[in-house]
Amino acid sequence: MNYLFVFFIPVFIYLLNSYIIKNKYLLNFSGETHQKFLGTKKTPLSGGIFLILFLSIIFIEKDIIIFIFFIFIFILGLFSDLKILSLPSRRLFYQFILIILFVYFSGINTISTRIIFIDYALQNYYISIFFTTFCLIILVNGTNFIDGLNGLVLTYYLIVIALLYKLNLFTGINFSDFNALYFSYLLFIMVIFNLFNKFYLGDSGAYLLGLLIGYILIKMHIFNPDISPFFVVLLLWYPCFENLFSIIRKFKLGKSPVIPDNRHFHQLLFYFLKKKFKFSSLACNNYSSIIINLYNFFILFFGSYNIYNTQLLIILVLINILFYTIIYLKLLNFKYKI
Repeated sequence: MNYLFVFFIPVFIYLLNSYIIKNKYLLNFSGETHQKFLGTKKTPLSGGIFLILFLSIIFIEKDIIIFIFFIFIFILGLFSDLKILSLPSRRLFYQFILIILFVYFSGINTISTRIIFIDYALQNYYISIFFTTFCLIILVNGTNFIDGLNGLVLTYYLIVIALLYKLNLFTGINFSDFNALYFSYLLFIMVIFNLFNKFYLGDSGAYLLGLLIGYILIKMHIFNPDISPFFVVLLLWYPCFENLFSIIRKFKLGKSPVIPDNRHFHQLLFYFLKKKFKFSSLACNNYSSIIINLYNFFILFFGSYNIYNTQLLIILVLINILFYTIIYLKLLNFKYKI
């Protein structure tokens, strides 16, 4: 890794973030408790800015079309952060338009799931476009959903990218034309700043990060079709299942799936730690993030040694879903005495 890059990234983030705070740009004025437990009005929603600037270095010469779509998804999230586009259903509509065009122009439509009847349907080009679009929308919004504790989503994706770098380093697998080592370092620095409440991702950062991770992993599978697609599913199980589970429980409660609430897994875990053990909010935030990411690290790390074993990977995904559901119901019962 270039030593200039190592020095430049934290200094640049610190200086730019200080400038944003000084000029009161993108400050977190929402005070919405479903988004941040440690939110302060002096914390900027600037994480997406650092990501888009990093991506400009990577993509502006290699693939300007891809970069333009990253800019558009960033702007969509930015409009949400600025309350210019506050209606969730409208944001979802614009997401659909942007992402289906992104899939079409990038050529990353999914063609294999190792599930016979789905693969048969995916032979139709347009069905594969819509299927990939649906998966990316679930991922993008799932990424936004789990961005509710400092360090949670950034650390999760740091684990994912670090595991991809491990695969590339020790097995020679070329998962994309993306520099995983540099990206891992960027995420690591962002985790540190995020943990100390220096910035939040905001919708702009969460949308962009989710779409970027999805793009990287689909490209990995395209470059390495022998790798089980369920390895990708395993790597993304948490944000995707968080979103799908949220949709199901909201429908069951007769609520709109696009309206945010405070019943996500990490929020219930935070509440449990705070009420049960009387920890401070900062401690509850850190412990909740550590517990969730430690569990995922061991599961994903084990999965990274079985990237061709579809049956085992499916079992791991199902174990995650079962474990999540059981713990979620226990945490929900603790909070609401159901």
